[in-house]
Amino acid sequence: MPSFLIYRLKESASQQFRWAPHVSGNTPVKRKDYEEGGQVEAENEYAAWRLLREAGQPLRVGDVLQDPQGGLRVCKYVGFETAEWVLPPVKTGLEHIPPASGPVAATAETS
Repeated sequence: MPSFLIYRLKESASQQFRWAPHVSGNTPVKRKDYEEGGQVEAENEYAAWRLLREAGQPLRVGDVLQDPQGGLRVCKYVGFETAEWVLPPVKTGLEHIPPASGPVAATAETS
């Protein structure tokens, strides 16, 4: 039986998620808005939802389940939809260097 990782949406991000417009396709979620909430073994995300509800730890709208293959499913009012972590921008360390200046190099087209 698959084991799902549980990510609970922090209270500070809960209202923003609830009022966000519904999007089609993958729902972008930020890892910083979540806390790890343990694991649950279930056949699928709906069985996990039922087991957690019966155990007195129900999933709330915005909570995320991660399957063993790394796929994310976010709990919404209408059920579960696919989600993906929003990755922070990669910093190269060159952001503070001004762009090069000087004469434009000649290219094959301008020669």
